[in-house]
Amino acid sequence: MARHLVREVCMLHRKSETSSAFWQGWNRLLARIGRPFHGVYAAVSGALHSTPRSSSLVENLNSRLRVYLTNRRHLKGGRAWLGLLQFVFNHRRFARSRCPERTGKSPRELMSRKPHDHWLTLLGFGPLQPQRT
Repeated sequence: MARHLVREVCMLHRKSETSSAFWQGWNRLLARIGRPFHGVYAAVSGALHSTPRSSSLVENLNSRLRVYLTNRRHLKGGRAWLGLLQFVFNHRRFARSRCPERTGKSPRELMSRKPHDHWLTLLGFGPLQPQRT
């Protein structure tokens, strides 16, 4: 299957299924691809629905970083600071999430499927002690 045809199937998903442009594109691709078209269309649909939209991910990251970067402009060693920030974001556990399997886990745990200690412990501050009242 040529990549440009798969890309055209992706572009077909941008059109409304009630529009004539969608059905004209559907018929054109069906004629060009033939029998495998329905399988390709279903695979592309599945891939598009399971892939997060990157603009929302980038905006989420920007909104989280903006607070840290604007409040700490006076700090020197920008790359070291960003490395520490990256470490914290990758190791801090989610308190809540729309996906129940993410709650209580960090991005690193979700990607590696292995648990790790608290991020402060990983930085060498020792095990966390309960607060005294």
